[in-house]
Amino acid sequence: MKRDVIIACDFASREATLAFLDKFTDVKPFVKIGMELYYAEGPEIVREIKRRGHKIFLDLKLHDIPNTVKKAMAVLRNLDVDVTNLHAAGTTAMMKAAIEGLTREDGTRPLLIAVTQLTSTDQEAMENDLLIKEPIDQVVMHYAETAKNAGLDGVVCSPLEAGKVHDRCGKQFLTVTPGVRFADGDVGDQKRVMTPAAAREIGSDFIVVGRPITAAEDPVAAYKRCVREFVGE
Repeated sequence: MKRDVIIACDFASREATLAFLDKFTDVKPFVKIGMELYYAEGPEIVREIKRRGHKIFLDLKLHDIPNTVKKAMAVLRNLDVDVTNLHAAGTTAMMKAAIEGLTREDGTRPLLIAVTQLTSTDQEAMENDLLIKEPIDQVVMHYAETAKNAGLDGVVCSPLEAGKVHDRCGKQFLTVTPGVRFADGDVGDQKRVMTPAAAREIGSDFIVVGRPITAAEDPVAAYKRCVREFVGE
């Protein structure tokens, strides 16, 4: 896949989601379906958005024992999404089991990426809440390497870490980066953020952008601005 902007469709209902997507009459943006929408509407919302011609990143961040994750991925593989994910903290065994479950009988599967550390997590929270004392950059790199060695296609990481992940894991190992805000925008609850242009310069392959687009007065214009800054089109 080439570099792209993924819109986080973090809506609570089918109606709100489709009303938002209806605004895009001349383009079919890559969209992220997360927990809120999936838990509200179930797999049918994924099928409906796919029928409309959108690429889909199904962002459910699975994290459980290997057998449970394998069985869950075996269900998700039939939704024809383009990308899905899990937590790297679930261990190598869980990630390998996930790939087994996600792979269809013909050998194809969606891309599978791992969450390293959430972009709402900073060093203080990691040390105090998770009892992880190593520097956050070091933790992210270790999780990225573990994911690559398990056979995954990339990681979700902060744009601040994308270039370092490529240095450590290679250019073909994908970096999908939330925590992107316009220079004149509100950072919200994100701690480790970057502008679309800066994310491009540092090497992000995909950026995930939510409120700067979905809450904009003109979401289509905000999306196109984001594409111009990140992709250069």
